[in-house]
Amino acid sequence: MTATQTCPYGSWPSPIDAGLAASLDGRPEYLGTVGPEVWWTEPRPREAGRRALVRRRPAGTGSEVSELPPPWNVRSRVTEYGGRPWAGAERATGGPLLVFVHFADQRLYAYEPDAPGAPDPRPLTPVSATGGGLRWADPVLRGDEVWCVLEEFTGPAPTDVRRVLAAVPLDGSAAGDRTAVRELGDDRHRFTTGPRLSPDGRRAAWLVWDHPRMPWDGTELQLAEVTADGRLAGTRTVLGGPDESVAQVDWTADGTLLAVSDRGGWWNPYRVDPDTGWAVNLCLREEEFGGALWKPGLRWLAPLPDGLVAVLHGQGSSVLGILDPESGDLVDAAGPWTAWQPTLAVHGSRVYGVAASPRSAYEVVELDTASGHARVVGAQGADPVDPAYYPEPQSRTFLGPDDRQIHAHVYPPHHPACRAPADELPPYVVWAHGGPTDHVPPVLDLHIAYFTSRGIGVVEVNYGGSTGYGRAYRERLREQWGVVDVEDCAAVARALAAEGTADPDRLAIRGGSAGGWTAAASLAATDLYACAAIIYPVLDLRGFAEETHDLESRYIDGLAGPPQTLAVLCRERSPVARADRITAPFVLLQGLDDPVCPPAQAERLLAAMRGRPVPHAYLAFEGEGHGFRRADTMVRALEAELSLYAQVFGIERTDVPRLALETSS
Repeated sequence: MTATQTCPYGSWPSPIDAGLAASLDGRPEYLGTVGPEVWWTEPRPREAGRRALVRRRPAGTGSEVSELPPPWNVRSRVTEYGGRPWAGAERATGGPLLVFVHFADQRLYAYEPDAPGAPDPRPLTPVSATGGGLRWADPVLRGDEVWCVLEEFTGPAPTDVRRVLAAVPLDGSAAGDRTAVRELGDDRHRFTTGPRLSPDGRRAAWLVWDHPRMPWDGTELQLAEVTADGRLAGTRTVLGGPDESVAQVDWTADGTLLAVSDRGGWWNPYRVDPDTGWAVNLCLREEEFGGALWKPGLRWLAPLPDGLVAVLHGQGSSVLGILDPESGDLVDAAGPWTAWQPTLAVHGSRVYGVAASPRSAYEVVELDTASGHARVVGAQGADPVDPAYYPEPQSRTFLGPDDRQIHAHVYPPHHPACRAPADELPPYVVWAHGGPTDHVPPVLDLHIAYFTSRGIGVVEVNYGGSTGYGRAYRERLREQWGVVDVEDCAAVARALAAEGTADPDRLAIRGGSAGGWTAAASLAATDLYACAAIIYPVLDLRGFAEETHDLESRYIDGLAGPPQTLAVLCRERSPVARADRITAPFVLLQGLDDPVCPPAQAERLLAAMRGRPVPHAYLAFEGEGHGFRRADTMVRALEAELSLYAQVFGIERTDVPRLALETSS
């Protein structure tokens, strides 16, 4: 198409189809270096959603990029969301030694890709008698052992679980013998990260927290001496507490203890005296140098051998900077990247991270701190479509109730060869992110481009409760879930309509997980939206508290209120209890193997809608958990969502199957 055509919003043709968006979904995670090599995990949606372990050798060493082939799926299920699933070191005889978690059986495996004969990975831990009841995460290699988090299920309930630091022998002796796994401490604390060992190997540091706290509420930095026989002794808390969230701990090359704490209202980097707990802020700023510790092994800072520290920092979005801890000077890396994920790795003067921009999806980036030069060393290849079809996000601040600020990213409809009639306003979809203690940065997302390139606008709302804007902003949601998030999303939608950016009669809302709660709760709270896409959602406060996994089983205490008030709050806020107020059409998308938001949540909403004349559709997907990972699932979900909007907004589209909207009888 060369000449500009005038077509109604939502009807524009687009080269970004659902298959393309699905095939490129996800991003690299869990970077690490093994000598001069860089390793990470990477999604493979077309291979049933497995995560490949990718290896990048230094330039000039032959085939630079390779991966551990199928069926190996490098992903942990600790606390269901997982955590860092691998660790590596150089063997004394040369070549790397990797230890990783295989998703299918959750066993730890050792892998020596350069060993003679290229042997297959060999198991280090036993098969659980309870079918996945032993899980491992956040490993580190120490001598002839792997030190890591052990999660062990002790009963049938999701909360029948214990977690402890453990040492697994590398010789494979524990592969058939659970008793060969050494437990390094006790399980007094409900949750723990893996240990970080000091350079001299004499001390270990890690983070713990307990119910009803979540890790962004309060964590404790634990420190212990490592004895000559490889045990932990004299464990004590040196930082943190019920009202202080320590998001990361690490050691510098000279044995200095570093931590990221929000004791000043923002996650900032601190130098910590391991004997007294005295903490000195290394870069006092109203910026976040950390984030929500949803999974053990996330990394926002990484010390370099020369004493400098690589840090991720910013408001809303994080950028990579190099911090001089002595002077407090901070120099940001040059380049087009506007958002970095909490995974960093270091080798010599080089820092590796995962970054994206509005024009590029997440890719592995190398920064040479000696020269200041940054380059991409791991990406999904050339642009799959002409970047002229990519939307240009506008980061804006809106005012909500009580004049509170609301941060959002607006993605107007965009097409290089189509425009709408001058008298038409575009439909818009409000995207509510999950978590809800999370945030979204303004970066290229082909799922957004799928809609904007067809003439449907998107606005992502970092409603009150989101990370990235300090502790006070994220605590706006305390005991107000279903109120503040709903109000903030509505305020942004109304503002876009009032200023003439969006069509007030063609507004929709969508979200997954906690965002699914916000979408469904919004339908019950207001008639602002014409329809909604509700994806693997929370729909029933009491049911969620009883049915979800251990990590979030007390999350509702902070989001809604203490258990004794839950029955009342459930009636006041839960979409299941307020289904009689829902009048707008919706599509409900659910994974049938979801341990976080089980299908029972969706089924209760459908039962509550029975007999009501509200058009809706329910699509359930076998083999999918919390967060869709398979390409075919994502294709069906995207096309169903587009069909919903087309039918409700009065848009003609013949390029997707028509979603059957039915009313319950």
